[in-house]
Amino acid sequence: MIMSKTRKVISFFAGVGGIDLGFEKSGKFDVVYANEFDKNAKSTYESNFDLKVELKDIRDIDAKNIPDADVLLAGFPCQPFSVAGYRKGFEDDRGSLFFETLRIIVQKKPKVVFLENVKNMVTHDHGNTFKVIREGLEQNGYYVKWKVLNAKDYGNIPQNRERIYIVGFLSKESYDLFEFPEKIELTNPLTKYIDFKKKVDEKYYYTKEKNPTFYDELEKDIVSQDTVYQWRRQYVRENKNGVVPTLTANMGMGGHNVPLILSDTGIRKLTPRETFNVQGYPTHYNLPKIADGQLYKQAGNSVVVSVIERIANNIEKALRGKESSAAKKSGKFALIYTKMYERSWGESFVEKYFDAYEDALLYIENETTLPLLSDEEYTRLVKRNGQHEFYSINANF
Repeated sequence: MIMSKTRKVISFFAGVGGIDLGFEKSGKFDVVYANEFDKNAKSTYESNFDLKVELKDIRDIDAKNIPDADVLLAGFPCQPFSVAGYRKGFEDDRGSLFFETLRIIVQKKPKVVFLENVKNMVTHDHGNTFKVIREGLEQNGYYVKWKVLNAKDYGNIPQNRERIYIVGFLSKESYDLFEFPEKIELTNPLTKYIDFKKKVDEKYYYTKEKNPTFYDELEKDIVSQDTVYQWRRQYVRENKNGVVPTLTANMGMGGHNVPLILSDTGIRKLTPRETFNVQGYPTHYNLPKIADGQLYKQAGNSVVVSVIERIANNIEKALRGKESSAAKKSGKFALIYTKMYERSWGESFVEKYFDAYEDALLYIENETTLPLLSDEEYTRLVKRNGQHEFYSINANF
């Protein structure tokens, strides 16, 4: 029996609703507010949800006008932290949008914060970008866990898509109860999402007439229906795991990111519907009549819905535990405890606040055997990977 929706959710950088859909599909959350800056994404979202999206730059949003909620979702722009986005991080104007998200988090104080981004955010700028994001949440009362999950291992979707998921709880008890989902077997085949037999519109096919400079290479190397290929400007790349390579926002623009298949009717790229399929969207999810390039962009910028749904279920289980208030934010210096199981998986929170830096040092010396890491030592640790447990001291925000 599906439980009634009792947890209210507000969503930022909502895109076409992938994260929102995952939470709602769990049957335990109800999205009451969504914000998005792209008018085409807004169109797709509104054609699938009974909710009007506020089309506005997050920098112009007044938090007082947003409904109170239990959960805040934000898939803030990933380009500043991705391999494909030149890795400018906070120097990129879009990177600063995290701080706008944090501004709203601080004002609304939801019980749970859920963030999603590309896996490379963990190591960007030697780990400093992620450290700033993590500590921004921790120093505002959140107990934080994070992990990089691959859709093919955690969503039963045949796509090689790794993303970092960050979950912050105001309640220490809920934080203690929360665990990321376990790996599951990939049982869904490519044929469930891609129709290798059906004849589709001619515009999706590659032919010798349309692609004379490299079609011979495609025809020579694209020989199997057991996997998906990509044209990499100079050569054909086969995804040897038999799954779809990571979908990107520019896969509809040509170049080297276009997923290609050998269908019964010729070599072609995936249709927009198929790209949504391999993101885990239901087949009835409505795609409005807008340019294919926009639909490819929307799919590539989105998330794998089944992964989100599994995380949302675990968040609800954690929230059903005792919900205590957050740790009191007092004192000039925050002592932050961090445990890294590996570079892409860990947990962290503010353990205590102190009025003086020396008091925090005395606490570490007398009450624990864990090391205190400087910022420089932290960046060296991120490079080494492995399991680590340590403290750091930060001036309070």
